[in-house]
Amino acid sequence: MPSIALVTLVVRDYDEAIAFYTDALGFDLVEDTDRGNGTRWVVVRPRGAGGFGGIGNAGLLLARARNDDEEAAVGNQSGGRVAFFLHTDDFARDHERMTAAGVKFLEEPRHEPYGSVAVFEDLYGNRWDLLQPAGAPTGT
Repeated sequence: MPSIALVTLVVRDYDEAIAFYTDALGFDLVEDTDRGNGTRWVVVRPRGAGGFGGIGNAGLLLARARNDDEEAAVGNQSGGRVAFFLHTDDFARDHERMTAAGVKFLEEPRHEPYGSVAVFEDLYGNRWDLLQPAGAPTGT
C-alpha cells in the first residue's frame, strides 16, 4: 500500500528549522545531506516514527526558500489554516514540554469528542494541531 513519506515545508533557514523541530517539537533529524550550491536534503520526523511503508512514518522535508515566491510562502503554506496534525499519546506531557520549549500555543487545550487538542504555531507561523485522539492508547 502506498503511504506518504515526506511533505515539503518551505523554511527560511535550514539550521534554525532543524533546531525548532528537533529541540522544541522533539523530532528526530533523519537526514541532512549537502546537495551543493547551498542546498541540503533535510528530513525531520516525529520521534518514534521511522522506517518505510508504515502508518505514521511521514516526515518533513525542510526546503530552504530559494526565490521571492517561495519566501512569500514561508509560514503561510496553508493560507492561515491548520496545516499539520501532530498526534500524541500523552497530550498533557507534550503540551507542557512544548510550552516549556517556547512553542507558541494560540489557544488553551480543548477536550473535544474527537480528543484533546490545541493549536500552535511553528517558528514561521504555520499552524499545527497537537492532538491526542479520543480512544488512542495513552502514554508510554
